[in-house]
Amino acid sequence: MSGLWKLARARPNPGIVLEGETLAALFWKAVQERGPRIWMRQKELGLWRARTWSATGDAVREIACGLMSLGFEPHDTASILSSTRVEWVMCDLAILSSGGVANGIYPTDSPAQVRYLCADSGTSILFVEDDEQLDKALQAREHLPKLKKIVVFDMQGLRALDDAGVVSLDELRGLGRRYQATHPNALARRIEAVKPDDLAILVYTSGTTGQPKGAMHSHRGLVSTVRGYNTLVAQDERDERMCFLPLCHIAERVGGAYFALYTGSILNFVENPQTVSENVREIAPTVMTAVPRVWEKFHSAVTIGLKEASALQQAAYAWAIGIGARVADKVLGGEPVDASLKLRFMLARWIALNNVRKSIGIHRARFLVTGAAPISPQLVRWYLALGVPMLEVWGMTETCGAATGVPASRIKPGSIGPAASYNAVRIDAGTGEILVRGPNVFLGYLNQPEKTAETLDEDGWLHTGDVGTMDEDGYFRITDRMKDIIITAGGKNITPSEIENELKFSPYITDAVVIGDRRPYLTAIVMIDQENVEKYAQDHDVPFSNYASLTRAPRVQALIQAEIDRANARFARVEQVKRFFLLDTQLTAEDEELTPTMKLKRKLVQQKYSARIEAMYT
Repeated sequence: MSGLWKLARARPNPGIVLEGETLAALFWKAVQERGPRIWMRQKELGLWRARTWSATGDAVREIACGLMSLGFEPHDTASILSSTRVEWVMCDLAILSSGGVANGIYPTDSPAQVRYLCADSGTSILFVEDDEQLDKALQAREHLPKLKKIVVFDMQGLRALDDAGVVSLDELRGLGRRYQATHPNALARRIEAVKPDDLAILVYTSGTTGQPKGAMHSHRGLVSTVRGYNTLVAQDERDERMCFLPLCHIAERVGGAYFALYTGSILNFVENPQTVSENVREIAPTVMTAVPRVWEKFHSAVTIGLKEASALQQAAYAWAIGIGARVADKVLGGEPVDASLKLRFMLARWIALNNVRKSIGIHRARFLVTGAAPISPQLVRWYLALGVPMLEVWGMTETCGAATGVPASRIKPGSIGPAASYNAVRIDAGTGEILVRGPNVFLGYLNQPEKTAETLDEDGWLHTGDVGTMDEDGYFRITDRMKDIIITAGGKNITPSEIENELKFSPYITDAVVIGDRRPYLTAIVMIDQENVEKYAQDHDVPFSNYASLTRAPRVQALIQAEIDRANARFARVEQVKRFFLLDTQLTAEDEELTPTMKLKRKLVQQKYSARIEAMYT
């Protein structure tokens, strides 16, 4: 496999890259060792601007000293309300360096949510991105007695603002420079005083039921996790990553920013969430981590693009991907790839597959990482057929990210791999629930000892809520969430995630929720891929005036029925979806039906659309 995909640098690296037992110590050691080398790049006004480790260190020092000048004490909490950008990382590291606790807030959260998160975390300093986020902070401020100051990254449109409780990030850095001049050793003492067992970050769960819970992670847990990640898939200073997922989510915070901090990989920040597909082609990352929805969108774009290609191009792709699939099957089966097939695969790459990879932006990628939600095994096979291995990891906020991972040397589609070296994973004999124990497991939920006791048992095992199995090679497989398993009226146990993954493999379906608990048959709530379905409608002269009318068009209904029929063919009769309806509202991350990572909230949509669900059974 390594000969075909050059995976030598994906092999685990158990050695310590950076010395230090806290995130703050790791960062300042990295600044000392890597000074003039580039760490972060961000596109501003159409130009990519690079930031070295030394420049980042200067900025973090000024922000941290600025915080101290405002009376920010060790163990105080500061929150960041912003989209993913360089300033997010710098402020995060400044909070940690000054001995504080760093908390992230999704930029799509409402003013009421911002108020709750700041109050629950005891936020004393709130960083906000721009005027839009500042409005939310100002609405919440009167209910936050601990809040001392709001710091704004981008002051565009706020030049005339006169509010003693609000300062710009530039002003804060100026305060920091002056504080540093009169207290030259203050920051060094703060960094030295941070202990491995100190609380470092809060990561709030998405709160699909009830208010979000603040998962607490220590410096020790974070350091052991980023070191452990290098035993899953090693990366180094030659690698370039794309930073685009929300930094308040554990995946990008730990697996992206902190892992890059540890390994020295370059972090490239996208312009905004809408430009990911364009930016990935510019960046051409060598390692890329994303959620399944992103990988599904890339596959859909290729699938739709082929429909417009010439007959010759379609034939070339069909032949090439067929050769790639044969190679992938050999590799997945642990069989040798003979010289003749290797030669045909090289030709297939030259004829079509390399162009497909370039159209996505993964032509330099050594491997891809997927996590945060289940992914279709067919999609894993498709990327492998292109010549780019996709490695699935599994974990959660409470495990500080990945707790298992598929090794590059032995990929099993549909599996989440064996336990990572830094934690233990087992299946509960009675319930089938997956349990995790290790230094990466969180300290508990802030201010919620009862919820903590429900999740962490007396022996330190985290009860994940996921049900799974383990094969003879020690590879785990998620069958479903304990609370999501469907038991039909006929007594059949069904795991909806497998069916949902098959549906999402369609370029016309973004997400789906399968219904059927204690019901005579399965039904589905389907969210269409707006861009691809609109294009289908335009190409086939289907009239529509808005999103709702698009979803109600008979030919669109027939299109989705055909995709459901395709998926049904892969399942037994009792597991097949008999009826469905399309969500006729165009959802965004601001809508309550979606999590911040753009997944449908199963229980909420079942409650909200209960009448339409009942209609499918009458």
